[in-house]
Amino acid sequence: MKTSEQYKEQLYNMKPNIYINGEQVGRDDSRLAGSITTISKTFDSVKDPEFKDLITAESHITGDTINRFTHIHQSVEDLLKKQDMTRQICHYTGGCIFRCMGVDAMNALSIITARAESMTERPYNQRFLKYLKEWQTNDTVGCCAQTDPKGDRSLRPHQQADPDLYLRVIEHREDGIVVRGAKHHITAAAVAEEIIVTPTRFLTPEEDEYAVSFAIPGDWDGVYLVTRASNMKQRENVPCPAGTFGDVENTVIFDDVFIPNERVFLGGYEGEHQFGGWLALLFALYHRHSYTGCKPSSTDILLGYSALVSEYNGIEDKKHVQSKLADLISVAELVYASGIAAAYKATKDDCGTMIPDPMFCNVGRKHAGKNYYHELETLADLSGGLPATLPFEKDFFDEEKIGPLLQKYIKRKADIPAEDVYKLYRTLSDVLCSSIGGVISIAGVHGGGSPVMEDIAILKQYDIDSRKSIAKYLAGITDK
Repeated sequence: MKTSEQYKEQLYNMKPNIYINGEQVGRDDSRLAGSITTISKTFDSVKDPEFKDLITAESHITGDTINRFTHIHQSVEDLLKKQDMTRQICHYTGGCIFRCMGVDAMNALSIITARAESMTERPYNQRFLKYLKEWQTNDTVGCCAQTDPKGDRSLRPHQQADPDLYLRVIEHREDGIVVRGAKHHITAAAVAEEIIVTPTRFLTPEEDEYAVSFAIPGDWDGVYLVTRASNMKQRENVPCPAGTFGDVENTVIFDDVFIPNERVFLGGYEGEHQFGGWLALLFALYHRHSYTGCKPSSTDILLGYSALVSEYNGIEDKKHVQSKLADLISVAELVYASGIAAAYKATKDDCGTMIPDPMFCNVGRKHAGKNYYHELETLADLSGGLPATLPFEKDFFDEEKIGPLLQKYIKRKADIPAEDVYKLYRTLSDVLCSSIGGVISIAGVHGGGSPVMEDIAILKQYDIDSRKSIAKYLAGITDK
Protein backbone atom coordinates (compact mmCIF):
# COMPACT_ATOMS: atom_id res chain seq x y z
CA MET A 1 0.00 0.00 0.00
CA LYS A 2 1.28 3.45 -0.84
CA THR A 3 1.32 6.68 1.10
CA SER A 4 -0.49 9.90 0.30
CA GLU A 5 2.84 11.43 -0.69
CA GLN A 6 3.46 8.65 -3.22
CA TYR A 7 -0.06 9.16 -4.60
CA LYS A 8 0.59 12.87 -5.05
CA GLU A 9 3.97 12.27 -6.67
CA GLN A 10 2.46 9.88 -9.21
CA LEU A 11 -0.41 12.27 -9.86
CA TYR A 12 1.83 15.31 -10.41
CA ASN A 13 3.94 13.36 -12.93
CA MET A 14 0.97 12.75 -15.22
CA LYS A 15 0.65 14.67 -18.48
CA PRO A 16 -1.34 17.95 -18.30
CA ASN A 17 -4.56 17.08 -20.14
CA ILE A 18 -6.88 19.03 -17.81
CA TYR A 19 -8.78 22.14 -18.90
CA ILE A 20 -10.15 24.56 -16.31
CA ASN A 21 -11.83 27.77 -17.40
CA GLY A 22 -9.79 28.17 -20.57
CA GLU A 23 -6.46 26.99 -19.13
CA GLN A 24 -4.63 23.73 -19.79
CA VAL A 25 -3.16 22.66 -16.45
CA GLY A 26 -1.41 19.84 -14.65
CA ARG A 27 -2.61 17.98 -11.61
CA ASP A 28 -0.52 20.22 -9.38
CA ASP A 29 -2.90 23.10 -10.09
CA SER A 30 -4.00 24.68 -6.80
CA ARG A 31 -7.68 24.34 -7.70
CA LEU A 32 -7.36 20.55 -7.47
CA ALA A 33 -5.65 20.60 -4.07
CA GLY A 34 -8.86 20.23 -2.04
CA SER A 35 -9.87 17.04 -3.85
CA ILE A 36 -6.36 15.63 -3.57
CA THR A 37 -6.44 16.30 0.17
CA THR A 38 -9.72 14.39 0.38
CA ILE A 39 -8.38 11.30 -1.40
CA SER A 40 -5.16 11.45 0.63
CA LYS A 41 -7.23 10.57 3.71
CA THR A 42 -7.72 7.05 2.28
CA PHE A 43 -3.96 6.50 2.43
CA ASP A 44 -3.27 8.29 5.71
CA SER A 45 -6.01 6.35 7.52
CA VAL A 46 -4.28 3.01 6.99
CA LYS A 47 -2.09 3.66 10.05
CA ASP A 48 -4.91 5.26 12.07
CA PRO A 49 -6.04 2.98 14.96
CA GLU A 50 -9.63 4.17 14.45
CA PHE A 51 -9.69 2.44 11.06
CA LYS A 52 -7.94 -0.76 12.10
CA ASP A 53 -9.53 -3.77 10.35
CA LEU A 54 -11.75 -1.44 8.33
CA ILE A 55 -9.59 0.19 5.70
CA THR A 56 -7.51 -2.88 4.88
CA ALA A 57 -8.53 -6.29 3.56
CA GLU A 58 -6.95 -9.51 2.34
CA SER A 59 -6.80 -9.81 -1.44
CA HIS A 60 -8.64 -12.92 -2.64
CA ILE A 61 -6.22 -13.27 -5.56
CA THR A 62 -2.83 -12.72 -3.86
CA GLY A 63 -3.48 -13.06 -0.13
CA ASP A 64 -1.74 -9.73 0.41
CA THR A 65 -3.03 -7.00 2.72
CA ILE A 66 -4.53 -4.29 0.52
CA ASN A 67 -6.47 -1.07 0.84
CA ARG A 68 -10.19 -1.86 1.03
CA PHE A 69 -10.77 0.73 -1.69
CA THR A 70 -9.20 -1.81 -4.09
CA HIS A 71 -10.93 -4.92 -2.72
CA ILE A 72 -13.44 -7.24 -4.40
CA HIS A 73 -16.13 -8.14 -1.83
CA GLN A 74 -16.04 -11.84 -0.97
CA SER A 75 -18.39 -11.99 2.02
CA VAL A 76 -21.19 -10.27 3.90
CA GLU A 77 -18.53 -9.00 6.30
CA ASP A 78 -16.71 -7.32 3.40
CA LEU A 79 -19.84 -5.41 2.42
CA LEU A 80 -20.51 -4.39 6.02
CA LYS A 81 -16.93 -3.21 6.55
CA LYS A 82 -16.99 -1.25 3.29
CA GLN A 83 -20.14 0.52 4.44
CA ASP A 84 -18.82 1.18 7.96
CA MET A 85 -15.45 2.39 6.63
CA THR A 86 -17.16 4.76 4.22
CA ARG A 87 -19.39 6.29 6.89
CA GLN A 88 -16.51 6.80 9.31
CA ILE A 89 -13.91 8.17 6.89
CA CYS A 90 -16.37 10.60 5.30
CA HIS A 91 -16.77 12.29 8.69
CA TYR A 92 -13.22 13.55 8.21
CA THR A 93 -13.66 14.82 4.65
CA GLY A 94 -16.97 16.63 4.90
CA GLY A 95 -19.12 13.99 3.23
CA CYS A 96 -17.35 12.38 0.23
CA ILE A 97 -14.18 10.34 -0.18
CA PHE A 98 -13.98 10.01 -4.03
CA ARG A 99 -12.61 6.43 -4.14
CA CYS A 100 -15.92 4.55 -4.06
CA MET A 101 -16.60 4.93 -7.79
CA GLY A 102 -13.48 3.06 -8.81
CA VAL A 103 -13.89 0.10 -6.48
CA ASP A 104 -17.63 -0.12 -7.22
CA ALA A 105 -16.85 -0.36 -10.95
CA MET A 106 -14.20 -3.01 -10.28
CA ASN A 107 -16.65 -5.16 -8.32
CA ALA A 108 -19.17 -4.95 -11.15
CA LEU A 109 -16.50 -5.84 -13.72
CA SER A 110 -15.39 -8.87 -11.70
CA ILE A 111 -18.84 -10.37 -12.36
CA ILE A 112 -19.58 -9.18 -15.89
CA THR A 113 -16.18 -10.06 -17.35
CA ALA A 114 -16.56 -13.60 -16.00
CA ARG A 115 -20.02 -13.94 -17.56
CA ALA A 116 -18.93 -12.37 -20.83
CA GLU A 117 -15.86 -14.59 -21.14
CA SER A 118 -17.88 -17.75 -20.52
CA MET A 119 -20.46 -16.77 -23.15
CA THR A 120 -18.23 -15.22 -25.83
CA GLU A 121 -14.93 -17.05 -25.24
CA ARG A 122 -13.12 -13.71 -25.38
CA PRO A 123 -10.58 -13.43 -22.54
CA TYR A 124 -12.29 -10.54 -20.75
CA ASN A 125 -12.02 -12.02 -17.27
CA GLN A 126 -8.41 -13.05 -17.77
CA ARG A 127 -7.57 -9.46 -18.69
CA PHE A 128 -9.56 -8.14 -15.76
CA LEU A 129 -7.85 -10.37 -13.20
CA LYS A 130 -4.43 -9.33 -14.46
CA TYR A 131 -5.49 -5.68 -14.27
CA LEU A 132 -7.01 -6.20 -10.81
CA LYS A 133 -3.74 -7.59 -9.49
CA GLU A 134 -1.92 -4.46 -10.71
CA TRP A 135 -4.73 -2.27 -9.34
CA GLN A 136 -4.40 -3.76 -5.88
CA THR A 137 -0.60 -3.89 -5.87
CA ASN A 138 -0.36 -0.23 -6.88
CA ASP A 139 -3.18 0.86 -4.49
CA THR A 140 -4.72 2.60 -7.48
CA VAL A 141 -7.07 5.58 -7.29
CA GLY A 142 -9.71 5.14 -9.97
CA CYS A 143 -12.91 6.82 -11.05
CA CYS A 144 -15.81 5.41 -13.04
CA ALA A 145 -16.89 7.14 -16.24
CA GLN A 146 -20.43 5.95 -16.88
CA THR A 147 -22.85 8.77 -17.76
CA ASP A 148 -23.05 9.57 -21.49
CA PRO A 149 -24.28 12.93 -22.84
CA LYS A 150 -27.41 11.02 -24.09
CA GLY A 151 -28.58 13.71 -26.53
CA ASP A 152 -32.32 13.51 -27.17
CA ARG A 153 -33.63 11.59 -24.15
CA SER A 154 -36.61 10.31 -26.12
CA LEU A 155 -34.30 8.41 -28.49
CA ARG A 156 -32.13 5.34 -27.98
CA PRO A 157 -28.36 5.47 -28.60
CA HIS A 158 -28.58 4.12 -32.16
CA GLN A 159 -31.40 6.59 -32.99
CA GLN A 160 -29.48 9.77 -32.12
CA ALA A 161 -28.75 12.30 -34.88
CA ASP A 162 -25.15 12.17 -33.67
CA PRO A 163 -24.19 8.57 -32.80
CA ASP A 164 -21.29 9.81 -30.64
CA LEU A 165 -23.65 11.13 -27.94
CA TYR A 166 -23.15 7.72 -26.35
CA LEU A 167 -19.55 6.55 -26.18
CA ARG A 168 -18.97 3.80 -28.75
CA VAL A 169 -16.46 1.67 -30.56
CA ILE A 170 -15.74 3.13 -34.01
CA GLU A 171 -13.08 0.64 -35.06
CA HIS A 172 -12.00 -2.87 -34.15
CA ARG A 173 -8.32 -3.64 -34.68
CA GLU A 174 -6.35 -6.81 -34.16
CA ASP A 175 -4.54 -5.25 -31.19
CA GLY A 176 -7.42 -3.26 -29.68
CA ILE A 177 -10.34 -0.90 -30.29
CA VAL A 178 -10.83 2.79 -31.07
CA VAL A 179 -13.53 4.66 -29.14
CA ARG A 180 -15.20 8.02 -29.55
CA GLY A 181 -17.55 9.93 -27.25
CA ALA A 182 -17.71 11.63 -23.90
CA LYS A 183 -18.79 11.06 -20.32
CA HIS A 184 -20.44 13.74 -18.13
CA HIS A 185 -20.48 14.30 -14.35
CA ILE A 186 -17.37 12.21 -13.70
CA THR A 187 -16.35 12.91 -10.13
CA ALA A 188 -12.60 12.92 -9.36
CA ALA A 189 -11.40 12.11 -12.89
CA ALA A 190 -8.79 14.89 -12.73
CA VAL A 191 -7.31 13.49 -9.52
CA ALA A 192 -7.59 9.78 -10.37
CA GLU A 193 -4.77 7.67 -11.72
CA GLU A 194 -7.10 5.47 -13.78
CA ILE A 195 -10.44 5.99 -15.53
CA ILE A 196 -12.73 2.96 -15.75
CA VAL A 197 -15.36 3.27 -18.47
CA THR A 198 -18.71 1.46 -18.41
CA PRO A 199 -21.95 1.74 -20.39
CA THR A 200 -24.75 3.83 -18.93
CA ARG A 201 -27.90 1.87 -19.81
CA PHE A 202 -29.45 -1.31 -21.14
CA LEU A 203 -28.80 -1.77 -24.84
CA THR A 204 -30.57 -3.43 -27.79
CA PRO A 205 -29.13 -5.71 -30.50
CA GLU A 206 -28.67 -2.64 -32.74
CA GLU A 207 -26.37 -1.12 -30.10
CA ASP A 208 -23.51 -3.60 -29.69
CA GLU A 209 -20.96 -0.87 -30.47
CA TYR A 210 -22.01 0.93 -27.27
CA ALA A 211 -21.34 -2.13 -25.08
CA VAL A 212 -17.79 -1.09 -24.30
CA SER A 213 -15.77 -1.08 -21.09
CA PHE A 214 -12.10 -0.44 -20.52
CA ALA A 215 -9.59 1.15 -18.15
CA ILE A 216 -6.93 3.70 -19.05
CA PRO A 217 -4.60 6.10 -17.23
CA GLY A 218 -6.17 9.51 -16.74
CA ASP A 219 -3.62 11.15 -19.04
CA TRP A 220 -4.04 8.69 -21.94
CA ASP A 221 -3.49 10.04 -25.45
CA GLY A 222 -6.66 11.54 -26.93
CA VAL A 223 -8.40 11.91 -23.54
CA TYR A 224 -9.31 15.44 -22.42
CA LEU A 225 -10.64 16.30 -18.97
CA VAL A 226 -12.75 19.47 -18.93
CA THR A 227 -12.88 20.17 -15.24
CA ARG A 228 -15.03 22.13 -12.81
CA ALA A 229 -13.18 22.43 -9.52
CA SER A 230 -15.06 23.71 -6.48
CA ASN A 231 -13.46 24.61 -3.17
CA MET A 232 -14.43 26.21 0.10
CA LYS A 233 -14.03 29.98 0.29
CA GLN A 234 -10.47 30.94 1.13
CA ARG A 235 -9.91 31.38 4.86
CA GLU A 236 -7.49 33.90 6.29
CA ASN A 237 -8.14 33.95 10.04
CA VAL A 238 -10.15 30.81 10.80
CA PRO A 239 -8.45 27.77 9.22
CA CYS A 240 -10.24 24.48 9.82
CA PRO A 241 -10.33 20.94 8.38
CA ALA A 242 -13.57 21.61 6.46
CA GLY A 243 -11.84 24.43 4.61
CA THR A 244 -9.17 22.14 3.16
CA PHE A 245 -11.41 19.87 1.09
CA GLY A 246 -12.87 20.36 -2.37
CA ASP A 247 -14.78 18.73 -5.20
CA VAL A 248 -13.81 18.18 -8.82
CA GLU A 249 -16.28 17.22 -11.57
CA ASN A 250 -15.33 16.45 -15.14
CA THR A 251 -16.52 16.03 -18.67
CA VAL A 252 -14.21 13.36 -20.08
CA ILE A 253 -13.79 13.49 -23.86
CA PHE A 254 -12.50 10.51 -25.84
CA ASP A 255 -11.33 11.84 -29.19
CA ASP A 256 -10.81 8.68 -31.30
CA VAL A 257 -8.86 6.96 -28.54
CA PHE A 258 -7.04 3.66 -29.09
CA ILE A 259 -7.46 1.11 -26.28
CA PRO A 260 -5.13 -1.92 -26.38
CA ASN A 261 -6.72 -5.33 -25.93
CA GLU A 262 -5.25 -5.92 -22.48
CA ARG A 263 -7.26 -2.97 -21.17
CA VAL A 264 -10.55 -3.86 -22.89
CA PHE A 265 -13.16 -5.61 -20.70
CA LEU A 266 -16.06 -5.36 -23.19
CA GLY A 267 -15.21 -4.70 -26.81
CA GLY A 268 -18.52 -3.78 -28.44
CA TYR A 269 -18.60 -6.91 -30.60
CA GLU A 270 -21.74 -8.46 -32.07
CA GLY A 271 -24.03 -9.84 -29.39
CA GLU A 272 -22.36 -8.04 -26.47
CA HIS A 273 -25.13 -5.49 -25.90
CA GLN A 274 -26.59 -7.65 -23.09
CA PHE A 275 -23.37 -7.39 -21.07
CA GLY A 276 -23.38 -3.60 -21.42
CA GLY A 277 -26.75 -3.36 -19.72
CA TRP A 278 -25.81 -5.76 -16.95
CA LEU A 279 -22.60 -3.86 -16.27
CA ALA A 280 -24.43 -0.52 -16.12
CA LEU A 281 -26.91 -1.95 -13.64
CA LEU A 282 -24.30 -3.64 -11.43
CA PHE A 283 -22.07 -0.58 -11.13
CA ALA A 284 -25.11 1.47 -10.10
CA LEU A 285 -26.04 -1.20 -7.55
CA TYR A 286 -22.61 -1.27 -5.91
CA HIS A 287 -22.46 2.51 -5.91
CA ARG A 288 -25.87 2.80 -4.27
CA HIS A 289 -24.67 0.45 -1.58
CA SER A 290 -21.69 2.75 -1.06
CA TYR A 291 -24.18 5.60 -0.67
CA THR A 292 -25.63 3.82 2.35
CA GLY A 293 -22.30 4.63 3.97
CA CYS A 294 -21.49 8.12 2.70
CA LYS A 295 -24.99 9.58 2.85
CA PRO A 296 -25.52 8.71 6.53
CA SER A 297 -22.14 10.33 7.07
CA SER A 298 -23.34 13.50 5.32
CA THR A 299 -26.45 13.49 7.49
CA ASP A 300 -24.28 12.99 10.59
CA ILE A 301 -22.39 16.14 9.63
CA LEU A 302 -25.53 18.20 8.98
CA LEU A 303 -27.01 16.88 12.22
CA GLY A 304 -23.88 17.96 14.09
CA TYR A 305 -24.04 21.46 12.61
CA SER A 306 -27.76 21.69 13.38
CA ALA A 307 -27.33 20.60 17.00
CA LEU A 308 -24.31 22.84 17.57
CA VAL A 309 -25.89 25.99 16.14
CA SER A 310 -28.98 25.28 18.25
CA GLU A 311 -26.82 24.91 21.35
CA TYR A 312 -25.00 28.18 20.61
CA ASN A 313 -28.35 29.92 20.14
CA GLY A 314 -29.72 28.50 23.39
CA ILE A 315 -32.57 26.52 21.81
CA GLU A 316 -31.24 22.96 21.65
CA ASP A 317 -33.71 21.69 24.25
CA LYS A 318 -36.80 23.22 22.62
CA LYS A 319 -39.37 20.72 21.37
CA HIS A 320 -39.41 21.88 17.74
CA VAL A 321 -35.61 21.65 17.61
CA GLN A 322 -35.59 18.20 19.16
CA SER A 323 -38.14 17.06 16.59
CA LYS A 324 -35.98 18.31 13.72
CA LEU A 325 -32.89 16.58 15.13
CA ALA A 326 -34.87 13.35 15.49
CA ASP A 327 -35.84 13.63 11.81
CA LEU A 328 -32.18 13.89 10.80
CA ILE A 329 -31.22 10.93 12.98
CA SER A 330 -34.02 8.88 11.43
CA VAL A 331 -32.84 9.58 7.89
CA ALA A 332 -29.23 8.68 8.67
CA GLU A 333 -30.03 5.44 10.45
CA LEU A 334 -32.74 4.25 8.05
CA VAL A 335 -30.39 4.71 5.08
CA TYR A 336 -27.61 2.97 6.99
CA ALA A 337 -29.97 0.16 7.99
CA SER A 338 -30.85 -0.34 4.32
CA GLY A 339 -27.18 -0.90 3.56
CA ILE A 340 -26.83 -3.38 6.41
CA ALA A 341 -29.89 -5.28 5.18
CA ALA A 342 -28.51 -5.23 1.62
CA ALA A 343 -25.30 -6.82 2.89
CA TYR A 344 -26.99 -9.51 4.98
CA LYS A 345 -29.32 -10.40 2.10
CA ALA A 346 -26.50 -10.34 -0.46
CA THR A 347 -25.95 -13.25 -2.86
CA LYS A 348 -22.67 -14.74 -4.02
CA ASP A 349 -22.08 -14.74 -7.78
CA ASP A 350 -20.54 -17.78 -9.44
CA CYS A 351 -17.28 -15.84 -9.75
CA GLY A 352 -17.17 -15.41 -5.94
CA THR A 353 -18.11 -11.72 -5.73
CA MET A 354 -20.87 -10.73 -3.31
CA ILE A 355 -23.82 -8.82 -4.80
CA PRO A 356 -25.76 -6.65 -2.30
CA ASP A 357 -29.53 -6.94 -2.32
CA PRO A 358 -30.89 -4.62 -5.04
CA MET A 359 -34.13 -3.71 -3.26
CA PHE A 360 -32.49 -2.49 -0.07
CA CYS A 361 -29.73 -0.66 -1.97
CA ASN A 362 -32.27 1.24 -4.05
CA VAL A 363 -34.73 2.10 -1.28
CA GLY A 364 -31.81 3.32 0.86
CA ARG A 365 -30.44 5.52 -1.92
CA LYS A 366 -33.92 6.84 -2.74
CA HIS A 367 -34.58 7.74 0.88
CA ALA A 368 -31.25 9.57 1.09
CA GLY A 369 -31.77 11.56 -2.10
CA LYS A 370 -35.39 12.41 -1.33
CA ASN A 371 -34.42 13.88 2.04
CA TYR A 372 -31.21 15.73 1.24
CA TYR A 373 -32.76 19.14 0.54
CA HIS A 374 -34.96 18.70 3.59
CA GLU A 375 -31.81 18.21 5.68
CA LEU A 376 -30.36 21.44 4.27
CA GLU A 377 -33.67 23.18 4.95
CA THR A 378 -33.50 22.02 8.57
CA LEU A 379 -29.97 23.41 8.95
CA ALA A 380 -30.95 26.70 7.30
CA ASP A 381 -34.02 26.97 9.53
CA LEU A 382 -32.05 26.44 12.74
CA SER A 383 -29.16 28.66 11.63
CA GLY A 384 -31.24 31.69 10.68
CA GLY A 385 -30.06 34.23 8.11
CA LEU A 386 -26.51 34.73 9.36
CA PRO A 387 -24.84 32.14 7.06
CA ALA A 388 -25.86 34.38 4.15
CA THR A 389 -25.08 37.73 5.77
CA LEU A 390 -22.00 36.93 7.85
CA PRO A 391 -19.42 39.75 7.80
CA PHE A 392 -16.10 39.01 6.15
CA GLU A 393 -13.16 37.74 8.17
CA LYS A 394 -11.07 40.89 7.88
CA ASP A 395 -13.89 42.92 9.40
CA PHE A 396 -14.57 40.45 12.20
CA PHE A 397 -10.89 40.23 13.16
CA ASP A 398 -10.14 43.94 12.75
CA GLU A 399 -8.24 45.01 15.86
CA GLU A 400 -9.22 48.68 15.83
CA LYS A 401 -12.91 49.56 15.81
CA ILE A 402 -15.10 47.27 13.66
CA GLY A 403 -13.74 43.93 14.94
CA PRO A 404 -14.50 44.47 18.64
CA LEU A 405 -17.99 45.73 17.79
CA LEU A 406 -18.76 42.71 15.59
CA GLN A 407 -17.44 40.38 18.26
CA LYS A 408 -19.78 42.05 20.75
CA TYR A 409 -22.86 41.80 18.56
CA ILE A 410 -22.37 38.28 17.21
CA LYS A 411 -22.63 36.83 20.71
CA ARG A 412 -25.16 34.11 21.43
CA LYS A 413 -25.06 32.28 24.76
CA ALA A 414 -22.84 34.10 27.22
CA ASP A 415 -20.51 31.15 27.78
CA ILE A 416 -19.78 30.63 24.06
CA PRO A 417 -16.80 32.70 22.81
CA ALA A 418 -17.64 35.07 19.97
CA GLU A 419 -14.84 33.58 17.87
CA ASP A 420 -16.37 30.09 18.15
CA VAL A 421 -19.72 31.47 17.03
CA TYR A 422 -18.02 33.07 14.03
CA LYS A 423 -16.11 29.86 13.17
CA LEU A 424 -19.32 27.86 13.16
CA TYR A 425 -21.24 30.35 11.03
CA ARG A 426 -18.30 30.66 8.66
CA THR A 427 -18.53 26.92 8.05
CA LEU A 428 -22.33 27.04 7.77
CA SER A 429 -21.90 29.73 5.13
CA ASP A 430 -19.73 27.32 3.13
CA VAL A 431 -22.29 24.53 3.48
CA LEU A 432 -25.38 26.58 2.64
CA CYS A 433 -24.24 29.57 0.56
CA SER A 434 -21.17 28.64 -1.49
CA SER A 435 -20.43 27.26 -4.93
CA ILE A 436 -19.27 23.93 -3.53
CA GLY A 437 -22.32 23.80 -1.27
CA GLY A 438 -24.50 23.98 -4.37
CA VAL A 439 -22.51 21.27 -6.12
CA ILE A 440 -22.79 18.96 -3.12
CA SER A 441 -26.55 19.53 -2.84
CA ILE A 442 -27.10 18.49 -6.47
CA ALA A 443 -24.87 15.45 -5.90
CA GLY A 444 -26.99 14.57 -2.87
CA VAL A 445 -29.98 14.14 -5.18
CA HIS A 446 -28.47 12.82 -8.42
CA GLY A 447 -25.20 11.13 -7.41
CA GLY A 448 -25.34 7.38 -7.91
CA GLY A 449 -28.42 7.70 -10.10
CA SER A 450 -31.30 10.16 -10.22
CA PRO A 451 -34.37 9.34 -8.08
CA VAL A 452 -36.36 8.10 -11.09
CA MET A 453 -33.73 5.41 -11.65
CA GLU A 454 -34.20 4.10 -8.13
CA ASP A 455 -37.97 4.12 -8.73
CA ILE A 456 -37.52 2.03 -11.88
CA ALA A 457 -35.25 -0.46 -10.09
CA ILE A 458 -37.61 -0.73 -7.11
CA LEU A 459 -40.76 -1.24 -9.17
CA LYS A 460 -39.13 -3.80 -11.47
CA GLN A 461 -38.08 -5.99 -8.56
CA TYR A 462 -40.95 -5.61 -6.11
CA ASP A 463 -43.76 -8.17 -6.19
CA ILE A 464 -46.77 -5.86 -6.25
CA ASP A 465 -49.12 -8.62 -7.47
CA SER A 466 -48.59 -10.63 -4.28
CA ARG A 467 -49.54 -7.53 -2.26
CA LYS A 468 -52.72 -7.21 -4.30
CA SER A 469 -53.46 -10.86 -3.50
CA ILE A 470 -53.09 -10.06 0.21
CA ALA A 471 -55.52 -7.15 -0.20
CA LYS A 472 -58.03 -9.40 -2.01
CA TYR A 473 -57.80 -12.04 0.72
CA LEU A 474 -58.35 -9.51 3.51
CA ALA A 475 -61.24 -7.90 1.62
CA GLY A 476 -62.88 -11.23 0.87
CA ILE A 477 -62.47 -10.89 -2.90
CA THR A 478 -62.32 -14.14 -4.87
CA ASP A 479 -61.05 -14.27 -8.43
CA LYS A 480 -63.63 -15.78 -10.77
